[in-house]
Amino acid sequence: MSIRRRIKHWLPTLAWAILIFSFSSQPTLTANQVYWQDFVIKKSAHLFVYAVLAILIYRSLKLTSRFSKLYLFLFTLILVVLYAVSDEFHQTFSLGRTPTLRDVFIDIAGGLTGLIVKTKIGSSAP
Repeated sequence: MSIRRRIKHWLPTLAWAILIFSFSSQPTLTANQVYWQDFVIKKSAHLFVYAVLAILIYRSLKLTSRFSKLYLFLFTLILVVLYAVSDEFHQTFSLGRTPTLRDVFIDIAGGLTGLIVKTKIGSSAP
């Protein structure tokens, strides 16, 4: 496979990772005046963006490697965990942001959910 084709398969994943990074650089905003509703909205966003990240990583790896499904699943999960940890670390340098271990676990749960959806429901798609 040509390098150009590999890059093409990784561009959506890279773009999504950059989007996550850019949101982490912004001061946190209140999504709702009611605390628990604000919490649910923000944590749902964490679940969603990391589910999408996991699906994109899995797809990119599948299209550019010859790994088994188990290895694809595990390697994707490892990359999601590393990105979640690095994202929270990045927030230590962002004004108005507070890194939390809870967010890492929510990000991992989102990534795991995305992986399960991709491997169980979307197994026919690349």
